[in-house]
Amino acid sequence: MLALATIGFAVNFWAWALISPLGPLFRDKGTLGTLSESDVALMVAVPVLVGSLGRILVGALTDRFGGRIMFPLVSAATIVPILFLAFVALDSYALILVGGFFLGIGGTAFAVGVPFVNAWFPPERRGLAVGIFGAGMGGTAISALTTVKLFTNVGEKAPFLITAAALAVYVVVSSLMLRDAPGRVVPTTSLATRLVANARLPITWQACILYAVAFGGYVAFSVYLPAYLKTEYGLSPTGAANRMAGFVVVAVVMRPVGGWLSDRLGPIPVLAAGYGVVVLDAALDAAVAAGRPPVDTLGAAAFLSMAAALGCGSGATFALIARVTDPARVGGVTGLVGAAGGFGGFVPPLLMGYIYGRTDSYALGLWLLSVTAALALALTLTIVRSTERTRGDAALQPG
Repeated sequence: MLALATIGFAVNFWAWALISPLGPLFRDKGTLGTLSESDVALMVAVPVLVGSLGRILVGALTDRFGGRIMFPLVSAATIVPILFLAFVALDSYALILVGGFFLGIGGTAFAVGVPFVNAWFPPERRGLAVGIFGAGMGGTAISALTTVKLFTNVGEKAPFLITAAALAVYVVVSSLMLRDAPGRVVPTTSLATRLVANARLPITWQACILYAVAFGGYVAFSVYLPAYLKTEYGLSPTGAANRMAGFVVVAVVMRPVGGWLSDRLGPIPVLAAGYGVVVLDAALDAAVAAGRPPVDTLGAAAFLSMAAALGCGSGATFALIARVTDPARVGGVTGLVGAAGGFGGFVPPLLMGYIYGRTDSYALGLWLLSVTAALALALTLTIVRSTERTRGDAALQPG
């Protein structure tokens, strides 16, 4: 069940990230007209926003109906905007935005998988299990490595049709093989009541902030790094996409490591270490941004260590949720926290594009990331530590 869920997450995230590698290519080709840095940032950010907000509803529905129903449903729904992009939208910036809006459905798969996987494992193993599932975010690496090459060498529709076919296969396989965990607790209250109750839990808003920085930082860089590298270093779309894939792979590998370490050391030390690394790396990148160091030396080292920290932090956040949240509420809390993480990934690309357009430098945006990570570090060591020690109100309330 863990393997099936992880594969489903990866395939849906592959679809979710289809537009990001193509942003710089569309701008260079000029087939969509003259696109500014902000136009490209909006194009790649729209699926992120929709996928984020959609997790709130999808997470609550997963608590009610289970992953066995929701995984095939979300995967099938994602096929529709992919085909729309392939056959209708590629020559129009406005239609790409429309297609990207509905492509965000793929991003909601995360809120299906976390409660599904969580229910299959005892508390002492949930950090590693959910971390392994979280490695499915490597679907964005598949997109980074294949989309531009398929688009330019095989045909403009190729990456979309291949992804749609992969999703169709997963819909069939998951419909036949997925099973919800025995003894899964089904909530009996209304959806609105559960959403409000989950939003009031202390762990929910705390984890929302932590995940907005950890996973939001990952998403922001994974969708915006091609445009950043193209603008800052003059790399080709393929070269920028390959380096983005390296960033994604490091973050993906470190996510289950973060969950595993959280099972053994506790989530607070892992979160604190991750945010500390991000503070230093973002400050370093900001300090050297004006000098534009070679992308394969200092800049690469800083971005890769940042990817490792963000991946660990993402895994540790959900290990924390599993530790202090009533299992019947994990889906609802995951939806809210996942939405915050995705929203955290939506804002930075727009902000970076705006800052670059006004200052001709990304330094200010990187300084803002460093300050934000420092605030998350302070929150982790104070309020979140207290919640983790007392196991929070959530674990004590009935589902």
